[in-house]
Amino acid sequence: MAFQVPKLHPNALVAISFLMLLVFAPACGSSSTTSSTAGSTDSLSGSLTVSAASSLQGAFTDIKAAFRKLHPDVNVTINFAASSTLAQQIIAGAPVDVFAAADEATMNKVTDAKLLSGTPTLFAANSLEIIVRKGNPSKIASLSDLSKSGLIYVTCAPEVPIGKYSAQVLQKAGVTITPASFEPDVKGIVAKVSAGEADAGIVYSTDIRATKRAADGVAIPANLNVIAKYPIAAIFKSGNNTAAEAWIAFVTGTAGQSILKSYGFTSP
Repeated sequence: MAFQVPKLHPNALVAISFLMLLVFAPACGSSSTTSSTAGSTDSLSGSLTVSAASSLQGAFTDIKAAFRKLHPDVNVTINFAASSTLAQQIIAGAPVDVFAAADEATMNKVTDAKLLSGTPTLFAANSLEIIVRKGNPSKIASLSDLSKSGLIYVTCAPEVPIGKYSAQVLQKAGVTITPASFEPDVKGIVAKVSAGEADAGIVYSTDIRATKRAADGVAIPANLNVIAKYPIAAIFKSGNNTAAEAWIAFVTGTAGQSILKSYGFTSP
């Protein structure tokens, strides 16, 4: 005997169709929402330690804020100091994930120690400028004026990038100076001149801009100037290599380069 499907009243068919929509529609919506949420969830997390040249302080502080908006679960710590000091710390075993130096020679020391996970990338450049007290009371107009009797000139030791660059500039200009003191990093030079404890020094152009008129600058002619190039690299023993590479990609990418440019850095 054949089984016959009972005929349903048209109103019943409408009711069944409506119930089916109620059952399946949430499932479809849930799938779409889940997919959308998964796509927006950042996979990076953990801690990231960056060691960066002191002249990068303003730019990298802003880069950190922008980076964390994209990767809120990454806790970023940045150590700012002279590149030479940071390199020594890394070689001694300091737990660092990324190193950004103010010169290639210092980065090469870390490379020679076989502590990098890849080839360093140049991400910024900087020129040098004479920093003088606000209003330039010593009337410094050129590099030769730095050798004036009684003038207090401060710099950094030759192993510090700015100390090396300054020595190169003075040698080009044929100027000999006995510094009144050797500061630990370029920020030390800026601090002494801005406070009136020294008359002049040679720093990066970006550092004079960062004083916000607490000190003035005197241009160094292009034929005597030195262009500082900044390399960045991940450390081989990084505890968070994925985040380290993401940081480097951000610094070298459009957003990072825009921030660096706003601080006066140029392309390498």
